[in-house]
Amino acid sequence: MTTISFFLILLSNVLCTRCAIGYDHHQKKLEDSLKEAKLNLWSRGEYNYDRYYSDDNCTLEEKVDFMEMVSMWPPMRLGPVRDVRLTYLNEDCTELDCGPSWLNRNPSWFDFRGGANHDDVEETSHGEKNLRNKIDQLGRKFGPEFLEAIRKNEQEHARDCSISCESFYCAPETSNDMEQGVHQSILNGTSFSSYSFGATPPEDFGEEFGFPLDLIKVTKGNPLFSPEEAARVIDIAKAEGVDSNEFKSGKYQLGGDWLTNLPNTLRWFNELLESKLFSLLPQLFPEIVSSPSVLRAHSVSLLKYNVTHPRTDVHIDNGILAMTLAMTPISEYEGGGTFFEHMDTIIPMDVGHGTFRPGSVRHGGHKVLKGTRYILGAFLLIEDRVEHVRRLKNRGSELRRKSDLEGAARHFEWALAINPKCTTCLKDWAEILLTQKKYEEAEEKLRKVLELLEEKDSDALFSLGVILSEAGRDDESIDAYIKSVKLNAEDAELCYNLGIKLGAKGDKKAEMAMYAKATNVNPKFGGAWLNWGTVLAEDGNFEDAEVMFLKGMECDEVRTKAIMNLALVYQKQAERNAAEGSFISAKELAIKAGDLLDSTRPYLENVTNDEDRKYAKQFTPLRLQAHRILGSIYAGMQDFASCEAEFRKATDNFPRIRGSWEMLARILEIQGKTKEASGVRAVIHNLQ
Repeated sequence: MTTISFFLILLSNVLCTRCAIGYDHHQKKLEDSLKEAKLNLWSRGEYNYDRYYSDDNCTLEEKVDFMEMVSMWPPMRLGPVRDVRLTYLNEDCTELDCGPSWLNRNPSWFDFRGGANHDDVEETSHGEKNLRNKIDQLGRKFGPEFLEAIRKNEQEHARDCSISCESFYCAPETSNDMEQGVHQSILNGTSFSSYSFGATPPEDFGEEFGFPLDLIKVTKGNPLFSPEEAARVIDIAKAEGVDSNEFKSGKYQLGGDWLTNLPNTLRWFNELLESKLFSLLPQLFPEIVSSPSVLRAHSVSLLKYNVTHPRTDVHIDNGILAMTLAMTPISEYEGGGTFFEHMDTIIPMDVGHGTFRPGSVRHGGHKVLKGTRYILGAFLLIEDRVEHVRRLKNRGSELRRKSDLEGAARHFEWALAINPKCTTCLKDWAEILLTQKKYEEAEEKLRKVLELLEEKDSDALFSLGVILSEAGRDDESIDAYIKSVKLNAEDAELCYNLGIKLGAKGDKKAEMAMYAKATNVNPKFGGAWLNWGTVLAEDGNFEDAEVMFLKGMECDEVRTKAIMNLALVYQKQAERNAAEGSFISAKELAIKAGDLLDSTRPYLENVTNDEDRKYAKQFTPLRLQAHRILGSIYAGMQDFASCEAEFRKATDNFPRIRGSWEMLARILEIQGKTKEASGVRAVIHNLQ
């Protein structure tokens, strides 16, 4: 914590001492003043605005007085200061007092930050009308195919909302308990901390949200439900088999199940929606949620994190709003929490607490190191608002999976025409361009993403590293990978790729450090074990290389290669020890190499993957070499009988290969068994 932050927090405890005195006629003015103070802090790099007044009993007037004082003091030192903010605040005015002339000189300021465009500032309350007008204009530009996609969005949205009400609670249109529900929550001692959504607004309805985009809401004080209630729900879910299920999510396996498969758990969740959650959300997000009756839950799951299912990818959620409810006490696990990439912050939640946010913020379930953590995650739709950007983007992704790259690109283009700041649209389009080897166009889109997000997107940096690597710009590629690792060192594939690039530059120590990180994140990342072992073997560290290749043999995708590499390591060790006169250990290693190959021969003979078959073809020369090395070691020990036996075994295993007979003929001649040697020579002649 900086000295200034400590001083401000200490001062807050002095200023916020009076009791709350209730609502007065200055409330609206005070709320506007508080928002301006938060915006001023945001421009200086702050994300957590509530940490400056720790007493929830402060009146709104006290909070405004203090926040205005706070916002005047720190010049640019609070929190994670971003280059772009410094750039624009180096002008003659700040964003709070810049007039129209400044906006005319710097029209991209609002465009870059997100939210309302400068020429629409007075129209943000009419966002829906603006969206409809924009769609009409784009229909004239893109034609019937675009309008058909929009109609399809509306149909899918209506269907999804209807299906939601079949399983999840939907409030009646006459519902009038919103204020009562929120009031009851406050009486129970639950309040909220607010965190910034980041540099760009949500992908849909972005014009509805103004800065400072304090849209990530986390409960504090008393929980939404008690630890005892949470424990009871987890017991119910366990009885319904939640622990026996798992599914793939990005790079990771997750434990848990959909609530639609857990009817008794679902019943509890629906009661919570009705009694509390749907009443809270219109107050948390009044910009887009008009009442509880328009909210629709979908894709609701109970997830289980532990050592074997520790985390999720950094991702965005498939809904305009999302919520995460903590179902396990913090005392029962280590690690965990929700990681928000733009803040480089992990937000913990104790049992019964929740996080509510727009779905398009990049976040992930942080790694659980010990114990078990359950969370309930839900995506939400809004019945009277169609997410055209998200649905166009999702349909584009589906077309891409079906190899319709042109159709996919059109959908991404349409989504970006509605919202030019849709960063996932830009990234997905860049992936298509990379596939088409259009590196310059792909790079342009990714750099736009990084500009919009102030370089706070590890996926975009990773993809940029790939593109730069393909274009032969290795130094720039490494720089992009390093920046990505700094944001998200928990990405195994990223660490692996950076390791490869560092190895190509000759930095073996850094290369192996990246493989170590990759395998620490994902112990089943076979490529990292294989490369790590190869680097060690090339440096003559056969003992440690053996460990890495054994680990690689546990990973299906590289098992064949690991077997071959491990056999080579044993053979190299045997030859080295024999050359040093350590015949006993050399013999053991040579036997080990042969046994390894023999034991895996059935597997190698039945591989189906083309690349694996290529490596499996190395079995014969490797096994023959194992016979040669072991026989030579016996000969060096003057144990010619054992040498002969080993070479006879080679001819039994490979009767059609001249090399096996050549070895046998030679040892017979050394022993003076000329008649037998002549017979072997005759076999060799016939094989020619």
